[in-house]
Amino acid sequence: MGKNVALVLGSGGARGLAHIGAIEALEERGYTISSIAGCSMGAIIAGMYAAGQLKEAKEWFLRVDKQLILRMMDVNLLSGNSLVKGERIIQELEKVVPDRPLEELNIPCTLVASDMMNTEEVVFRTGSLFEAVRASISIPLFFKPVQIDNRLLIDGGVLNPLPLHIVERTEGDILVAMDISGKDAMPMEMEMPDPIDVEGRIAAIEARGWDVPDGLEKQLRALGKKVDDIRRRRAADLGRNVNFFGLLDRMSDMQIQQNTLLSLKLTPPDVYAVMRQYAYNTFDFDKAEQIIADGYRIMNEALDRYEMKGEG
Repeated sequence: MGKNVALVLGSGGARGLAHIGAIEALEERGYTISSIAGCSMGAIIAGMYAAGQLKEAKEWFLRVDKQLILRMMDVNLLSGNSLVKGERIIQELEKVVPDRPLEELNIPCTLVASDMMNTEEVVFRTGSLFEAVRASISIPLFFKPVQIDNRLLIDGGVLNPLPLHIVERTEGDILVAMDISGKDAMPMEMEMPDPIDVEGRIAAIEARGWDVPDGLEKQLRALGKKVDDIRRRRAADLGRNVNFFGLLDRMSDMQIQQNTLLSLKLTPPDVYAVMRQYAYNTFDFDKAEQIIADGYRIMNEALDRYEMKGEG
């Protein structure tokens, strides 16, 4: 089996830290990453790896806590199109990995963003690494879009969360995908209410020496059952458990899941490693160590499947 890998890293916020563990697993098992492509958080990790500074990036991410995340949020009060400018995050990343032209990185590195004006992918293979990263991570409504010439760029995951078709290929290499937004059911917490303890209430009344007329007792039991039925129906009503922002998030999640499935059908990878979309939240950067470890495990499991298939 060939050992050269064309690696594709998908979008998914803090879950993208799993890409670090995935790369470590590949290298530990003797695979050589000969080219790399990424989208959104995958673009950050792809760029840092191609620059030869993934170790420094990992150390930085392991130091990230909620306080640092808040300090990097340069709130954009003067614009109605985003909550955060996104400039401070790039400045912090540049302290770890200085900006360089993409074409001068150690291996071919391809990053992708989405042009909201023309509804098309924008593929970066040359030019500033961090200009491409900044465009690729521009989550709509959260980060300010990036204007380059007559293009207004937002998160690459909007159109292509797993850009398998844009990674540079060489003869005999293995196409490896690390998908961190795998198809997943929407998490829903529905706490069923405890039934009304009608019997207990009747017993408490009788314990005081008061008699409960048979007719009243029957009415209390019927009323208790009716109220319990209503409460259970309301708890099981899925629509009542989703608010406005939850609906927006779910629509975005569904779009990412479906676009990823389409990408996989159009360009099937040789090795497919996948993390569930709701394994971690978008901003769980303070869970870096655990997410990286999960990425390492998931990629090792995918490589086991691939190598077993090759032996068979």
